[in-house]
Amino acid sequence: MRIGIIGTGAMAEGLGGQWARVGHDVLVGGRDKGRATALAARIGARAGSPREAARHGTDAVLLAVPYSAAVEVVAPLAQDLGDRTLVDCTNPVGPGFRLETAGGPSAAERIAAAAPGAHVVKAFNLCHESVWRLTPPVFDGRPLAVPLCGDEATALESVRRLVRDLGCEPVNGGGLERAALLEATAAFLIGLWVGEGADAQAIAPPREYAGI
Repeated sequence: MRIGIIGTGAMAEGLGGQWARVGHDVLVGGRDKGRATALAARIGARAGSPREAARHGTDAVLLAVPYSAAVEVVAPLAQDLGDRTLVDCTNPVGPGFRLETAGGPSAAERIAAAAPGAHVVKAFNLCHESVWRLTPPVFDGRPLAVPLCGDEATALESVRRLVRDLGCEPVNGGGLERAALLEATAAFLIGLWVGEGADAQAIAPPREYAGI
């Protein structure tokens, strides 16, 4: 698969490194050419600008920038992102583990509005970047599940493949209108993990005990 990554931070390195490792054609695009070049060298990818990453990612483009910069980065690339699968892993979580998009459109919906031709899929936002460096992320014999929210079937299938290439299992989270729930879940879990030092995984019983 041809994958473009917009961003040069930890999420870009964690996910991009795993996809490059399994043989995908990855191009890292950053506004800082030096950082993009250094990251590409570390993970076995190529380097370029954000626009080059958008154009390269004919199968998927990962948006791996802070939420505060996401719309600013995406809007000038709207034409290049037309008909692309745009994977949003951002988390709109502010000080005090507050959801910055509360009461309004989700981060994913705002990104979709900034690039109206793209097929946005919300994914990979529930885990710290260190989890994506695990090969594979399996805990007590159970592969990590990755929920996806999106509206376009082909885009969702592309992201499911990328999830499986990490050794994880994709889970259908519904349409993009449900991305707000996924982002709120991230804010809540981060608050438990970081704010309370709690084992957030322990808050839900196994499915057979969930009363379903």
